[in-house]
Amino acid sequence: MGLQEEFEEYAEKAKSLPDSTTNESKLVLYGLYKQATVGSVNTGRPGIFNLKDRAKWDAWKAVEGKSKDEAMTDYIAKVKQLLEEAAASTS
Repeated sequence: MGLQEEFEEYAEKAKSLPDSTTNESKLVLYGLYKQATVGSVNTGRPGIFNLKDRAKWDAWKAVEGKSKDEAMTDYIAKVKQLLEEAAASTS
């Protein structure tokens, strides 16, 4: 399986992460996903009163400069880690 296929598989698996997944972890995944699929940030930073979108933008900006392959690899690793943590907490 190629990196792109594995990335897409883990993007689907990420949708099944438990509600207990921290916002910080979700933001890391968001930033890596955007970097892998869009590339570096291509929009202005949202305004101060738009906290949710601003946090998402900051998460994306934090991984700026990673190559598409690096972002995909890091995304897959993060989803695997979160799934393992979720499995461990339910057993």
